[in-house]
Amino acid sequence: MFEFISGGGFNQQTLPESLAKEGSLMLQAVLDDFAKLPQIAVTVMLDWRFVDRINSHYATTDIIKPEQDYQQRFLQLAQQADAIWPIAPESDGILQQLCQTVTDLGKILLTSNAAAVALAGNKYLSYQRLCQHKIATVNTQLLNTFRFTPGEWLVKPIDGVGCQDSYIINTETDLAKLAGQPENYLIQPHIQGQKTSLSCLCKQGRAWLLSVNNQHFAIENQQYQLISITVNQSSQHSRYQPLCQAVAVAMPDLWGYVGIDLIETEDEILVLEINPRLTTSFTGINRALGINVAEQVLRLLHDQPQLQATQNLKVTISL
Repeated sequence: MFEFISGGGFNQQTLPESLAKEGSLMLQAVLDDFAKLPQIAVTVMLDWRFVDRINSHYATTDIIKPEQDYQQRFLQLAQQADAIWPIAPESDGILQQLCQTVTDLGKILLTSNAAAVALAGNKYLSYQRLCQHKIATVNTQLLNTFRFTPGEWLVKPIDGVGCQDSYIINTETDLAKLAGQPENYLIQPHIQGQKTSLSCLCKQGRAWLLSVNNQHFAIENQQYQLISITVNQSSQHSRYQPLCQAVAVAMPDLWGYVGIDLIETEDEILVLEINPRLTTSFTGINRALGINVAEQVLRLLHDQPQLQATQNLKVTISL
């Protein structure tokens, strides 16, 4: 088990506290799921600063110190494992490279493969794929080809995670301030609406909806800040299951846990982005529904998931 932030990806630099919190939440939730599967022996990489932040009593813990190369250690541990579950940002190709490493070793990968990450993790490529499959999405342009027209716009990295390095602009002056940004930036109309996320399982063009979640944001200095997520906000799965299935058909290499971010207006539901990895919403699913997602991901290796919820609660995750 390797979660990038808590597992050593930042072992030689200062930890961004917001990312550290999200990383810790995700890693702890996966470990808690595996703790209920005693037939599975888990080894987890853990940044030396997280020893007191993560309850890893069930797993074998490999501490990553500042002088170590986390990539080299990941490779060494992966060679000893039967299956590997990397959890990492798509930015800078990090998740794609980890997934490719697992595949090259001939090991079982417990998330989407490198090809799926390359597609879904690139917001412009995924926008084009969604359009090809006639799935409603937010109009997206490359920033370096954009000519300003009046309105409110959102600028974001092509492979960014969450709200990181995203900016709301209203004027040509705002746009000019971003003129020095790298070419791998996108621009979209800033659409007001409900921010919904879907937690799904996918396999070979099929999708199973786990939970419908609401994301709550604040805007500070023309940037979104994720404040909290309400997991299992809605039980109206029939409203969203067809959309999950359409995304799975459009991107058949998606496998395992997948997050789909939406913008909902009075008139339509628009897909904003696809996350081919664990998302923060995952951390509330077991408490909300009683579903052990790690167990269901393992079932995908040979079968289809069994998603019988044993409870129906709304769980709020504060960030």
